[in-house]
Amino acid sequence: MRKTRLLSSLILAGSIVALSVAGASAAPKKDFKVAWSIYVGWMPWGYAADTGIVKKWADKYGITIEVKQFNDYVESINQYTAGSFDAVTITNMDALSIPAAGGVDTTAVIVGDFSNGNDAVILKDKKDLTAIKGQKVNLVEFSVSHYLLARALESNKLTEKDIKVVNTSDADLAAAYKTADVTAVVTWNPIVSEILSSPDAHKVFDSSQIPGEIMDLMVANTAVVKDNPNFAKALVGIWYETMAKMTAEGAEAKAAKEAMAKASGTDLAGFESQLASTRLFSKAADAEAFTKSAAIGSTMDRVRKFLFDKDLLGKGAKSADAVGIELADKSVLGDKSNVKLRFDPSFMDMAAAGKL
Repeated sequence: MRKTRLLSSLILAGSIVALSVAGASAAPKKDFKVAWSIYVGWMPWGYAADTGIVKKWADKYGITIEVKQFNDYVESINQYTAGSFDAVTITNMDALSIPAAGGVDTTAVIVGDFSNGNDAVILKDKKDLTAIKGQKVNLVEFSVSHYLLARALESNKLTEKDIKVVNTSDADLAAAYKTADVTAVVTWNPIVSEILSSPDAHKVFDSSQIPGEIMDLMVANTAVVKDNPNFAKALVGIWYETMAKMTAEGAEAKAAKEAMAKASGTDLAGFESQLASTRLFSKAADAEAFTKSAAIGSTMDRVRKFLFDKDLLGKGAKSADAVGIELADKSVLGDKSNVKLRFDPSFMDMAAAGKL
């Protein structure tokens, strides 16, 4: 499930593997592997694979693309970081803290959406965020839930010193909430919806209050993209053809969304509810504009500072500048000699211009 994260020791272990492959040149090739995991904004990848859209675009460019679903989001990132996959679905924060911080030069070729309410802070029997002070807060430590909590606390001039984080697996959060000693949780959909079905549960802060900061991406190994641009073109073509099908009017769109809902373990109404709290960039021009906006830079500046504070920018990182982040205009946040995460709008540009 999206956003379940490695803890520090596992990140370090993954980084050692990553560093062994990061410097390798990715020669031109014909066969590619893409990893994805269950989340509303990534369900189109499974649908595209099942309905022949992936094969259509791969055939167009004379390549093969294997799209593999992972039930464990962490494992999908590990496999990408280790070089077993050429691309992976991932959040902006995790792209920086795991493959990029681990030494794998990574390019965001598709900015698919941002969470616009899918992530939330929930209190039991309290309706105001200020009541969180002094409470134990259950969440997946070092995940985007942790980041959301930090932003929520900041909005009320509080810090983590005012609460106590209790690291809890996403698989256990809904059940944990039902116990008497759990009074505050931070999580994401569909867990948010499940917890909020309890009459004592109150959402006091969500990602719609920090729009654009929790992004869902399709990233690929930068060397692979450089040596095989047709792979990136195919990915973008697959994405926007699938977007067109699921956002069209009528039976085709309904059937597409029903298939995605079933694959994600919900019904059409549940899937539509999750889509409603997702700012999905269904049109390439919208994704391109967002990627080129100043918002990306300000968001990634916040994210890298959060990660540095949590000691998640790699072993020996002396500041938030340790890992360079290249923005759409080619400006760099951090170390220009160590750029490992790039936001590249060029393939989305091609899609918007009909030049794929």
